[in-house]
Amino acid sequence: MNDWLPAWCRKHLGSVPTDTLFQVTSISTVFGLRLADGAEVVVKARPDDGRAASCVDAQSQLAASGFPCARTLTEVIDVGELAVHAEEYRPGGEVLHGDGPAVAVRYAEVFARLMAALTDVAVPPPLPNPRWIRWDHGDPGLWPAIDFLDDRDQSSVPSHVVETAERVRNRLLATDLPCVLGHGDFEAQNLRWHGTDIWLVHDWDSLTWQPEAALVGAASGSFASSGQPTLAPIDASEAFLAAYQHFRRRPFTPEELEVAWTASLWPPAHNARWEALHGDPPLAVTALRVQAAERLIRGKA
Repeated sequence: MNDWLPAWCRKHLGSVPTDTLFQVTSISTVFGLRLADGAEVVVKARPDDGRAASCVDAQSQLAASGFPCARTLTEVIDVGELAVHAEEYRPGGEVLHGDGPAVAVRYAEVFARLMAALTDVAVPPPLPNPRWIRWDHGDPGLWPAIDFLDDRDQSSVPSHVVETAERVRNRLLATDLPCVLGHGDFEAQNLRWHGTDIWLVHDWDSLTWQPEAALVGAASGSFASSGQPTLAPIDASEAFLAAYQHFRRRPFTPEELEVAWTASLWPPAHNARWEALHGDPPLAVTALRVQAAERLIRGKA
């Protein structure tokens, strides 16, 4: 437990932690805590890049509207260079595994519900977008500037990954579709289910400001990832895109479909670069080698 955490909880939650239920660190550090008054809460701390306040505000509005996400207990509060907030602890539910078309339809229904709910949420755009979906960056070069990746030997990244990323970024930058608020890390590991019913959607730190079609396309490729991220099969992405349009009761234009198929390739391109630079199993690298050509054709990229 971090030194600042007990005093922070006393000040902002009215009680001090007595037990740590869990602690997970990725980009954020997430503490599950039991307080002296018996309450069980989650405290999230992440480097303050200017995004956190909008993300937490949006999560608060969604929870108040009845969307299945954790209710926030505080606003974002600065602790040194960290942005910190607390939310309710909502354990339970199961990960829905599978990457076939039938599973894709179930995920698409949730994503359509999520995107519809976000149309009523008013927050400043949470920029910059998360690094794995930041094709719209203004940094020099192909990839967004990420020091701990840029400092590694880039020659280890396969040429087909670089070529795919270049074609994807060029196509996406050419669109003038309007940006909307959406979830930028819609992976199986970030959702929990009770049977066929969605119980909870996690990771609101990953809200993103991009065209709807790009967000849907990215989700159509990432929804099945429950561990090391990869890319869903093409027929599953196709089912996801069709179902999303059905549940939103709005067919995509030809331009939107092209953007969706193209955007489905950027997160796995980022992940493939990560794999190559870290020596991880080449799941995304292989998926791109198998699928990129067809997805690029569908995206006219």
